[in-house]
Amino acid sequence: MPTRVDSGGTSYLVPSGYGEAELVEKRSRFIGRVWPAETEGEALARLAETRERHRDASHNVYAYIIRDGGFMRYSDDGEPGGSSGMPTLNVFRSAGIYNFCCVVTRYFGGTLLGTGGLARAYSAAAKLALDVAGISEMALWRPYRLMCSYSQYNQLARLLEESDAARIEAEFGESVVVSAMLRAETADDFDAKLLERFAATVEADAEPEIFMAVSSEKNIENK
Repeated sequence: MPTRVDSGGTSYLVPSGYGEAELVEKRSRFIGRVWPAETEGEALARLAETRERHRDASHNVYAYIIRDGGFMRYSDDGEPGGSSGMPTLNVFRSAGIYNFCCVVTRYFGGTLLGTGGLARAYSAAAKLALDVAGISEMALWRPYRLMCSYSQYNQLARLLEESDAARIEAEFGESVVVSAMLRAETADDFDAKLLERFAATVEADAEPEIFMAVSSEKNIENK
């Protein structure tokens, strides 16, 4: 559930949801899994579930970063030191991702990959899983509901894109109703441009600002 805040709020990136992907390197299977996790307890629970599910695996390498409390952990789980846990963690650190748990399960295929090969394989599996999960921005957002005419729709859509709006959805009926999320720090500027370009002919209702995760996907969805 999103948490309402009165003001402020520091933005950061999180996984949008669960992601899973697999790659094979010299007959070794690497299965990457990513979950959102808001507490260290959640991360450890995901790790325990994976270890139980893949008790026959050669390794269950993991990494997680929990922003609240500053928890950052990783493990090579029996792989050569520095070959797996840190490369997995670095996929997320380099992307600025917090509040996640990633476990990469390896089934050994009979061929040694070497430290460099292992690092590439584990980081690639983690990156593929993150791509599937998607990335959202945890920030202070202002939800909008905008009503315009069909002739105004394209111009309004361009303004939303220029304003870096997210979660844009359009419903077409007698008029066009557009729902969108604007970052709190850019919302006032959007209001001014909306008035300047449409002279109050576009009906705009803004809801109270809310601190929540919103997908970075900004393509307009039509309903």
